[in-house]
Amino acid sequence: MKVTYNKDHVGDTLFVTFKKTETPSYEYYNDLTVIKDGAEIIGLNIFKASEQLSFKNEINIEPTEKLVSDINTVLSKNGVEEVSPDLSPKFVVGFVKEKEAHPDADKLNVCQVDTGSETLQIVCGAPNVDAGQKVVVAKVGAIMPGGLYIKPAKLRGVDSNGMICSKKELNLEDDGIKGIYVLDDGFTVGQTFEVG
Repeated sequence: MKVTYNKDHVGDTLFVTFKKTETPSYEYYNDLTVIKDGAEIIGLNIFKASEQLSFKNEINIEPTEKLVSDINTVLSKNGVEEVSPDLSPKFVVGFVKEKEAHPDADKLNVCQVDTGSETLQIVCGAPNVDAGQKVVVAKVGAIMPGGLYIKPAKLRGVDSNGMICSKKELNLEDDGIKGIYVLDDGFTVGQTFEVG
């Protein structure tokens, strides 16, 4: 779930994104637009947001249970079904436990990445990925700063559940290193990584 608000440039509208789709449909209510993929709600535009909701006036807003409850109140008032998004962190510090060459692609590797609560299999094409590294993992459900939605995928026939990120993908200052962002030992596996 990504929540953004920019009153100075866009107006008093809260944008809520749950996931992306190539074929959205739109339902319009009083001060609300509901964006759907089939029957599933994938986004909301809540107009006159400061009059209907309580939130910090910052561009990227941390989704909380309280904010979801307030959003559900707005939805209920408009006769729209409530949402129950997964609020667990989607960008976390991971540890690459194993790296093996992809069986069907020279430039890809299949990595087993410990994220603290689970081990994810992630196919990675970065030239600098290796076992023993701490890295930033975008888990399934993450929305990258550039808008890419991370979902389960098959890359050349191998399951991949997440992405090991570069600084550029995280919208961080580029240090000229080609490939993923390798973290130092000051980071703890499983901790939330704040994305710019």
